[in-house]
Amino acid sequence: MHKPLPKSIAVIVVLMLGSSLAACSFEPKLRVPPAPSDKMSYTAGQSPQKTVAPGGLAGKAQSLQYGTELHEEWWKLFRSKALDTLIATGLKNSPTIAAAQAQMREAQAAAKANASIFYPQITGNLQANRSKVTGATFGGNGGIHYSLINSSIGVSYYPDIFGVNRLVYRNSEELVKYQQWELEAAKLTLTGNIVTTAVDEAATEEQIQATRAIIAKEKNLLELTQNQYQAGAIDYSTVMTQKGQMASELATLPPLEQQLAVYRHELAILIGAFPANVKPQNFTISELKLPEKIPVSLPSKLLQQRPDIRAVMAQMKAANAQIGEARAQFYPTVQLSASFGDAASHPGIFFDPVSSIWSLVGAMSQPIFEGGKLEAQKAEAHAAYDVTYANYRSTILNAFDQVANGLRAVEHDAQTLAAQREALQASREALKLAQASYRAGATDYLTLLTAEVQYNTAKIAEIKAQSQRYQDTAALLVALGGGWWNHPDVKTAAQPGPKHS
Repeated sequence: MHKPLPKSIAVIVVLMLGSSLAACSFEPKLRVPPAPSDKMSYTAGQSPQKTVAPGGLAGKAQSLQYGTELHEEWWKLFRSKALDTLIATGLKNSPTIAAAQAQMREAQAAAKANASIFYPQITGNLQANRSKVTGATFGGNGGIHYSLINSSIGVSYYPDIFGVNRLVYRNSEELVKYQQWELEAAKLTLTGNIVTTAVDEAATEEQIQATRAIIAKEKNLLELTQNQYQAGAIDYSTVMTQKGQMASELATLPPLEQQLAVYRHELAILIGAFPANVKPQNFTISELKLPEKIPVSLPSKLLQQRPDIRAVMAQMKAANAQIGEARAQFYPTVQLSASFGDAASHPGIFFDPVSSIWSLVGAMSQPIFEGGKLEAQKAEAHAAYDVTYANYRSTILNAFDQVANGLRAVEHDAQTLAAQREALQASREALKLAQASYRAGATDYLTLLTAEVQYNTAKIAEIKAQSQRYQDTAALLVALGGGWWNHPDVKTAAQPGPKHS
């Protein structure tokens, strides 16, 4: 029969498991910048409330609803199935997202490893030894043979008297949260890039179509100019001027086609595919519905909804725990260990009570002199916290800057599009009049050429103004956090390992 574990050992084990409950902590109170007031405006001056309505494509008025929250993933406000498909593919296949997910799993594994310090470490050992010792050592002949069989179970534990273990784990917990928020930030950046690149592609395609239509008109006008020259109504220099005008328009096509190829290649990379393996989407701006109501979070909500702000906050908490670790290094470290087992020279008596062995060990170490290392480590921890504190303030300021810029951009984009629409309408009417007058011989070619240039410029400017309105609306929604909290797969509350207060 195995000899019972001595009561003293059982008492030690119980004390080891419960000692951390009475531990103290040297972690200071978290120091954070004051939160912005919800009464504060994002912009200088009066914040925009509603935009003008330019009319036509992307021409509806947009109202900015302050204090409301986005209730769906932000890109779905554009009501485009093609866009939803692109983003779903990108979130699934992007190597950037895969890397962020792997970094989060790495942090979670590290946190679980650090959590093991809260529990006793138990190891089992079994050893069998057969040895011969020479008898000449004792003045005899021959040798002495003996066997030794040893088995034991060892328990070691570091009581968290000064809270170091909890601070190490708290640091790793916050690093897990940091990686979770970095993952959300990566998703937000990816979806924003997909939307803006898709809009750029669609706008460039429309510019190409508009340019080709302009070139077709230029050809017709060139034929008219040549007929007038043959009829003796104009001189040959006018024909050459029109040829030069058409050649100038033709020269704008290759750069636009190159830019279209670049956007398509970029879009392929964003969704995690090789450019050669992706069929052109033929995505058009007309497929998008401009959001008429834009929810604008309160400043306090913005701090909760921006993944980059939440990530830096997690870094601050991790750095704060490191200050506590540095402070705790000035105090003793305690280790408790116990082992029990059997040792015998023959298997037959291995389980005999007389063969039992056990030991109890308590050790404490206290830093006395380390050449200023501990003070330097504490100063380093405080400086590291100051860095994250400044980064937190900078991140908040950048976030408010982006929202303020987005609000003004939405306001001014509508005004720009309205002005461009008026300019396009005026230039279209002017061109019609100039063409009719030129055919009748009442207007010289210079007047017609001027009307052509103005119309062509206004047409391209209108397309750019349309796409800019979509892009700046997307940028504002991204700046407000993007609605990541509405995604069914988001589980930011889940943390690995046990909780310790």
